[in-house]
Amino acid sequence: MFSAALLLFLVQTPEATSLGGQPLFSPPASAAAEANLAQARAGLEKEPNSADALIWVGRRLGYVGRYQEAIATFSQGVTRFPQDARFLRHRGHRYLTIRKFDLAIADFERATRLVKGQPDQIEPDGLPNRVNQPRSSLQFNIWYHLGLAHYLKGDFAKALRAYRECMKVSRSNDDSLTATTDWLYMTYRRLNRPREAAAALVPIREKMDIIENDSYHRRLLMYKGLRPPESLLDPAGADDLSLATQGYGVGNWYLYHGQKEKALEIFRKVTAGRQWSAFGFIAAEADLQRLR
Repeated sequence: MFSAALLLFLVQTPEATSLGGQPLFSPPASAAAEANLAQARAGLEKEPNSADALIWVGRRLGYVGRYQEAIATFSQGVTRFPQDARFLRHRGHRYLTIRKFDLAIADFERATRLVKGQPDQIEPDGLPNRVNQPRSSLQFNIWYHLGLAHYLKGDFAKALRAYRECMKVSRSNDDSLTATTDWLYMTYRRLNRPREAAAALVPIREKMDIIENDSYHRRLLMYKGLRPPESLLDPAGADDLSLATQGYGVGNWYLYHGQKEKALEIFRKVTAGRQWSAFGFIAAEADLQRLR
């Protein structure tokens, strides 16, 4: 008898390979996500020379877990619209998903040069929040993901420089502020700079205008000492999504407090789940490679 994992491997091509060398497969997409992809393709057929239409096809491919096709689509855009930083930003994001950190860094760095001195622009949401109000911008996403790429590689000095730049375009709303602060704080802690890490937490308050990034907000309140780690995560009973969104932060909390084995235990639980495209999952993978 073949195992379910082996049967999946025989009929489906992996979308990525984990940092530990395991093939990673995308789960079946929802009917709604597939319908959105079909709609995006129809839009591109109507406007084949539209950069916006091409971007939406790439984004929708990513949302159904077809990351290799998404990258190929964004690569078409990089060739056809070489001055449009959006294609580099989105391709870089998907390079992160498939663990190609150096390729991601190259894209994001090129994108920073294209947007230098340009006005920022709001980035439309592919998965609208509860109030249908986009909260991030192009330059925010370029710097945010560049910082993440360096963090995942373990180059925390370069991650710090990127997150400091990201903070310059993160103060327009509390969702962007909390997202950047979370990774900035973790970067300072990895650099053994606790005073600066604590200073980064000063703007974080119990009551903030959070629409999307409640997970980041709760993690920051935990780092600030206003929430115990067990209030964010029950490792024994958490589902894969909870482990991916909160597990990495809670694992870090234990790591910062000298409980390395407890941290590694949580990181292992995170990476035993199925949410392998989540940034917390990838970061847990990277730490397990570095800290074991």
